[in-house]
Order: sequence, then structure tokens, then C-alpha cells
Amino acid sequence: MDTTRGYVLFEEDDHKVIWLGWDEDVSSGAIQTNQYLIVNSGKGILLDPGGVHLFSRVVSVVSRFISLDDVESIFFSHQDPDVSSGIALWLGVTNAQVYIHDIWRRFVPHFGLVDQSRITPLNDDGGTIALGSVSLQLVPAHFLHSAANFSLYDPRSRILFSGDIGTAVFPEGKEYPEVDDFDTHTRLMKSFHQRAMGSNRAAARWLETCSRLDVSILAPQHGAMMRGELVKKFYDWFGNLNCGIDFFQSRAGV
Repeated sequence: MDTTRGYVLFEEDDHKVIWLGWDEDVSSGAIQTNQYLIVNSGKGILLDPGGVHLFSRVVSVVSRFISLDDVESIFFSHQDPDVSSGIALWLGVTNAQVYIHDIWRRFVPHFGLVDQSRITPLNDDGGTIALGSVSLQLVPAHFLHSAANFSLYDPRSRILFSGDIGTAVFPEGKEYPEVDDFDTHTRLMKSFHQRAMGSNRAAARWLETCSRLDVSILAPQHGAMMRGELVKKFYDWFGNLNCGIDFFQSRAGV
């Protein structure tokens, strides 16, 4: 897998999904992030394209697979700067429409976006985003960790873009793009999920929805992707992990 020039995760006829790779120096002191591009019938949607410092690299990789003029949508799972602080730059080089939860519309001006006419606000229930012949499904993931947050499911590729759910925090210089040894990988996921995920109840609601989807790859915004049987292993692991308020209450003996 080419970790700097992008890697095609799925390709069939007019539909393609690309993981956009990492900087050569992924251990640069900034939190490691993953960006993704879905292309259908020659049109593209960018998923969580990242912060300002990643912009030039991500533009370069996207341009290997599609003209920037054909990027018609940008999806932000939530408001964090590692996800969305490059928003003004992206709207400057594309004609894309931005999809983000409605409550974050007054947040993004702090990233330099003044004109909000190209923002399509999402409500709590989610819905779909059309891309060519495909309807991408928005999966509510509120409080995991953001108060207004979504995962996104592509039914054509069967990839679930899970946002911060599935995050792993790598030791410096030990990054890898896909999980091989799940039990070892849980050590890199545990602390983040215990602290950042809102509650067991929030996790259960997300898992109830996702368990009804046919998922071949779980693709988080940080950490490593999980394929095949590892998706179900992650569901089981996450469903049995005390997190958020439940974790802190159990530590306090409440």
C-alpha cells in the first residue's frame, strides 16, 4: 500500500473509493489523520479532508484521481479542527457543497469561512447525500465524540467511514494503515474510546444501526482501517467497553 500517494480501497465500474494516504513524516507532532475520496460517475465527495497544514498534500493526492472541478461535495463528520479547519481553502479551489451538522454552521467562520451559502446543514436524523447513482447514508453518531456527529456509509463499496469511532493513537513511528492483529490494536484504541466516547448508551445506539449494515471495511478518521471479520470484532469490543461518563463513574465506584 502506497501511504503517500493514495490507495484505491474499492473499484468497480464507475465507482471508486480512495484512501488519501499520509505525509511522508506522519509522526510530525500533529495527530495522525485519514482522509478519503469517493468517486462515482466522474464526480467526487471528500470525507473529512483535514486541517490547514494538510491542505497542499491532500489537494495533490486528490488531483491524481479526479479534477478538483469535479469535487462536488465535502462531508465533515463533525467540527474538530483536524477535520474541518481547511474548509475555506477547499471552498476556494472547488465548487463543492459542504455537508455538516446545522449546529456547527456558526463554528466554521472561526476557520475563515465567511460565506455560508455553500453549506448544506444536516439535522440530527442524518439522511443521505447523493453522489451520481449512489445515495450515501448518514449514520447518526452523536456524542461519539462530538455532540453533533455522523458516520457515513457507502452501500456500493460497503465501507463505513466511522469518524472518530475506531480511532487508534499510534506510538511515534509505529503507524500502519490497516489492522492485522486486532487484539494488539485494541491497546491503541482503548484509552481514547474510554475518555472521548460519550457513554455506553450512545455507543449502543450507533452499534444498533451499524449492525444492520453490510460493512466490508470500517474506515476511521484516525488510526487504521479494519476489514472483514475485524469489523464484527470491533463492534463486540466497543459494545463491551465502558466509555465516557460510564467509564468515569466506574472508576469513582459510583
